[in-house]
Amino acid sequence: MPAPAAPAVDEPRPPWGRLALLTLAVLLLHLLLLVLAPSAIGPQPSPLATKFITRTIVIGPPPVAEVPAQAPSPPAAAPAPRPAPPRAVRPRPAPHPAAPATQPPPPQTLVEAAPDTSSQDLIAQPADAAAEAAQPPASGTSAPANAAASAGSGSGSGSAEPTPGQPASGNIAGAVPLRIPGSVRLRFAATAQQGASPMQGVFGDLVWLQDGQHYDARLALNFLFRTVRSQHSTGAIGPTGIEPARFSDTRRTEVASHFVRDQGVVIFSTNAPSVPLLAGAQDRLSIVMQLGALLAGDPARYPPGMVIAVQTVGPRDAEIWTFNVGEEERLAVPAGEFAARKLTRNPRLPFDDKIELWLAPELGYLPVRIRQTQENGDFADLQLRQMLPLQGGNEAEPNK
Repeated sequence: MPAPAAPAVDEPRPPWGRLALLTLAVLLLHLLLLVLAPSAIGPQPSPLATKFITRTIVIGPPPVAEVPAQAPSPPAAAPAPRPAPPRAVRPRPAPHPAAPATQPPPPQTLVEAAPDTSSQDLIAQPADAAAEAAQPPASGTSAPANAAASAGSGSGSGSAEPTPGQPASGNIAGAVPLRIPGSVRLRFAATAQQGASPMQGVFGDLVWLQDGQHYDARLALNFLFRTVRSQHSTGAIGPTGIEPARFSDTRRTEVASHFVRDQGVVIFSTNAPSVPLLAGAQDRLSIVMQLGALLAGDPARYPPGMVIAVQTVGPRDAEIWTFNVGEEERLAVPAGEFAARKLTRNPRLPFDDKIELWLAPELGYLPVRIRQTQENGDFADLQLRQMLPLQGGNEAEPNK
């Protein structure tokens, strides 16, 4: 009889199932990392980062001479006004035959744009009235009335000048032109001192984005590859220029101010009492760009010795800041040598900061130097070292 066959020994098989499961787990892990990567990188960029314009926006009253010139230019709009006057004129002369000679003026008055006297927030006045401008308006309701009367008269050399001593007067929407700068990035070299030790190697970065209707401004101070302080301002661009909606200041934690325009108040995240919101109010970051837009709109309106007063909102309070317009200076910064107009906000109260701005006309009155000095001597001095015009998508014509 043949010998019984030896039992078959199972040969070791490769663990294909385990390898397949391991490969699938690695693929799922990579897919999960790709999905969650944007949130792990940091805060989301501004919504204007992919949609902004690099051209300046001109805001001001439309010239009266341009109204008749624009009426005949569009072919489609020409036939519309022609049939309208005959229909309006025919029923009127029926009872009164002498009326046709006096009725053509009423249709022309419909194109007149009355200035918005409610948006009165800023003045320019002689330097000897700076002390009065820093105080709340003491004349009550007479100040807006006088301002509206002087703005509406338009006659005499004194009517164009703002009324001294009224921080909340001056018709911005109808009388003050502005030129909002296009999107740009400004890099600063900074020197600072905190306490007894100076801080070297500090850099500042100001990114200004605007798409013609909204804006986003960020200012960061970096020291040893980390951000030690940042400010962020967002809002709209309207008839009065820059109109902030939210301002935040971040050191160790973020504190913010909210401009509730439909209620006319400013609300603070620190639970500080809310304050009334004046028309044309700015925050501590947007004020730099707004002042440059004012000077760029009409430099002759702000000669040396004038004072500009604006309600300026901080992270915990709001005050009327007054800036003295100085002479033009020749200033050397790391980016080069520029002619600059200096604006100074001198402290009035014991803990007020001194703010000095140098705005360069050849750069559209963008800041080439910003210096802030505290009462105890601590300061931060930012000097322009590089200007990078941003290349935006969706460019639009300036608003006029």
